[in-house]
Amino acid sequence: MALQAAFIFVAPEADPAKHRAMIDTPIVKLTVVGVKNYVEGIAAAQQLVEQGIGAIELCAGFGVEGVAQVKKAVQGKAVVGVVRFDNHPGLEFKSGDDIF
Repeated sequence: MALQAAFIFVAPEADPAKHRAMIDTPIVKLTVVGVKNYVEGIAAAQQLVEQGIGAIELCAGFGVEGVAQVKKAVQGKAVVGVVRFDNHPGLEFKSGDDIF
């Protein structure tokens, strides 16, 4: 059975209903979802967990506060990991914590 995983990225004007993709390999089924803020990221993570996702990786746009919010929201039903930049190039070189 393949690992069901997700990558959630933050991008201005991303719409999680439209900006998503699925990559299906023999080992990993990866769902990629774009969100515009932490609120949408939390909702997306909760939906993904309900769909059986067991591992969620968050883009560097999620600062430490955003990661903590997502981790709390999934209530241990998925492991949560992160990609990290000190200052995210796609968010005007700021952390999501400074924006959201």
